[in-house]
Formats: sequence, structure tokens, C-alpha cells
Amino acid sequence: MNRRRPTLLAALTLTATAALTLSACGSDDDSPAKDSDKIAGADTSGDPSTSPSETTPAQPERPEIALPTDVTYKFEWGKTGDAVKDAVLHDAEQRIRAVDMAIAEQDPLHKAYRFYSEGEAAAGSEKYIRDFVDHKARTTGVTRYYKESVTAKEDGTAALVYCEDQSKAFNKFLESGKTDVTSVTKDSYVLYASTLRKNSKGVWVTERLVSERGSAKCQP
Repeated sequence: MNRRRPTLLAALTLTATAALTLSACGSDDDSPAKDSDKIAGADTSGDPSTSPSETTPAQPERPEIALPTDVTYKFEWGKTGDAVKDAVLHDAEQRIRAVDMAIAEQDPLHKAYRFYSEGEAAAGSEKYIRDFVDHKARTTGVTRYYKESVTAKEDGTAALVYCEDQSKAFNKFLESGKTDVTSVTKDSYVLYASTLRKNSKGVWVTERLVSERGSAKCQP
């Protein structure tokens, strides 16, 4: 996923490809037009997202996600009232948590984030996590997620656009225990656009994830 830390690992935003840019992804006209590919497709974790005519698949055994007590989140994603969209949001949240767990455990191939991501997104997550491992660092602090927009399609895919506030999230170095507290700038706010697909287990896996640091759409 993605994300954070305005200094040392600032450039390590979780992207499918560094050169990729965001597309509208089913959001409003203010959404950035950065990726030439349309972002679509999604899957959810645990929530039934099939049509009435379909059979809900058996619930898969999901990985347990346990994080250090100093890694917290503020998800401002309210329930939409739509089972499919709510499932997309749930599994996207689980993927975010799973990536931070992989960083905390210094495991670039952690099964938890791979449960919620595939393809380019999984490869991007692996690189992102490995950068933390190489620097012997992990995440700390609170990260806020807001301004979400979900578009579900009949083909079992979905698009999710959301903002991340990294102003209270930092790098923590494992050997010294030191936290690199940095000043808040416009780059502390990141816009993400993801493509998700509902897999055979009924899980909404993220297949592509692109980001725009310092996006005007996410500024406070």
C-alpha cells in the first residue's frame, strides 16, 4: 500500500509502477488523471458481494493481523449501505493493515498482504516492504484514511479512490528505537486509486494501486 513517511521512505509510495499515474477511477471530476489505464475491479473481504442470483462462496480463513500498539489508524470510511461497496472497503482496509504488519515483522513476502493483493499491487507491496527491511525500519504513529469513492462493476471488479493523511505517521528505526518525527507538508497527504477484483474465495483483492503524493484533492 502504499504510503507514508515524509522523509527517508517518502518516495516509497506503494505503486504498481513508479511511472504510473492516477486515472479517474470512478471518482468525480476532481479525481486526478494520472494513469492511462482505467482503474476498475474489486473484491471484498468476508462480505457477500454476489448478486441475488449467485451463490455466496464459503468464507475463506483469513490471516490474523496483529500490529505493534504504536501503529494505529483512523478510517473515516463509513458504511455505504451497499454490501458490495462495504466489502470492497473492508478488504482494502485489511490490505493496508497487512502491509504494515509485514513491515513490522520485516517480511517482504508475508502471507497476509498477499492474501489481499495480487499481480502488480502485490509486487509493489513487496518492494515497498523490502525498502523498510533494507533500512531496518518500520512504521509508527496514526494514519488517517478519508474521502473514499467506490465504484463497483457487474463484472466482479471495483475501483476505489481514497486519501491518506500521513502527518502523524513516521519511520521508526529498529536498531536505535528512534522515531524520525518530521514536519507536516503538502506531501504528507497522498491520493490513491486502486483496482480490485473479487476472487474465487470471495475476497476483494487489490490488483493495481497507484498514488499521487501532495494531491490537491487530499489537502486539509
